[in-house]
Amino acid sequence: MENKPEIAVVGLGYVGLPLAVCLARKYRVVGFDIASDRIAEIREGHDRTLEVPDDVMKASSLEVSDKTEDMKGAGIYIVTVPTPIDAANQPDLFPVRAASETVGRVLEKGAIVVYESTVYPGVTEDICGPILEKESGLVCGQDFFLGYSPERINPGDREHTVERIAKVVAGQTPEVTARLGEMYGSVNGGNVFLARDIKTAEASKVIENAQRDINIAFINEITMIFGRLGISIHDVLAASGTKWNFLKFQPGLVGGHCIGVDPYYLSHCAEVLGVRPEVILAGRRINDNMANYVADRLVDDINKRMAPNAVPKVLVLGLTFKENVPDQRNTKVVDLIQRLRSHGCEVAVHDPMADAVLAKKAYGLDLLPSLEGACGFDCVLGAVAHDSYKTLTAVQLAGMMREGGLVADLKGMWRQLGMPVWTL
Repeated sequence: MENKPEIAVVGLGYVGLPLAVCLARKYRVVGFDIASDRIAEIREGHDRTLEVPDDVMKASSLEVSDKTEDMKGAGIYIVTVPTPIDAANQPDLFPVRAASETVGRVLEKGAIVVYESTVYPGVTEDICGPILEKESGLVCGQDFFLGYSPERINPGDREHTVERIAKVVAGQTPEVTARLGEMYGSVNGGNVFLARDIKTAEASKVIENAQRDINIAFINEITMIFGRLGISIHDVLAASGTKWNFLKFQPGLVGGHCIGVDPYYLSHCAEVLGVRPEVILAGRRINDNMANYVADRLVDDINKRMAPNAVPKVLVLGLTFKENVPDQRNTKVVDLIQRLRSHGCEVAVHDPMADAVLAKKAYGLDLLPSLEGACGFDCVLGAVAHDSYKTLTAVQLAGMMREGGLVADLKGMWRQLGMPVWTL
């Protein structure tokens, strides 16, 4: 690239690409990703995550590259790589460390490095800063500066996009904070909150999803309680929701790369400080066990409808972690499928949004290519509320089942169809 970019966005996933496209309307931006196939598809004007429509992608001035040197000389680097957890539910900082090493190798004096990845307080300054210093040979806080602005992208949400939501920003100095506020504010109408410092901004992000996780855990727990009483949680919530200050959360499987992950970053931080995070971990235990609870209850009801020793055939509709997105990361539907199979069920899975190759590689699942010819199931289970499933009719659902089969609906999609539906 002949000219130096004003901004370099590191990581072009669900968070990085929409942000880079948005910023490219105002600045010269280069987007960097280590995945060459990802760079190739973006250059062709397509975003597999579906966060950026093809027409918007093709019209964007954003430049993308998998070559580190193409980021050299940027005034601001924005790191948007994922921050997952490992098998022991501990923070896995490898992606953010690796991204810091990459940025450090092209960092020049006067630059700002801003992190949007969800972390616990202290990661930006205590872990990333030293890595940048080591790789660049520059002094943090003197030759280059740090910043933090928590990402708030909600996959599949066309209302709360980058240019329509408030951005929290914090810099290593008041001047850096002001500069970041100006940059983000230039694309979202100035809707910027200047946090006291970087650790405060990091903390604000990590509690946002932890709070949501805890609220959903409460709903899931009362779902289990009311289930034993033969009361539908959906009927209860419809009644309770008439109060003006009732928080309208819904029961279900809590997966994905944010709500099912971020609380573990907060709990890790607490435990390092010697604090036992009772509420946070209790919420995680409830939500992590929800798939088993659903499968166990469902199998009990299926078996009541079948001959002794018969093998239940279950069709699961939906695999992604939420409706109308192709993202399969940390989807709890997989846990549900595994539990059903542990009960001896034969399980078929369909999802029009999910990449079949990825489902096979990540989970060993062979997805049905379509619902055409799908029939004879003892249970049809609506696990994800994709729009295409919401429009299924009672006749279509009945056609997928044997006579006397069970329709199960985790998301309340089919409660108004005028047919018996198993719900939470």
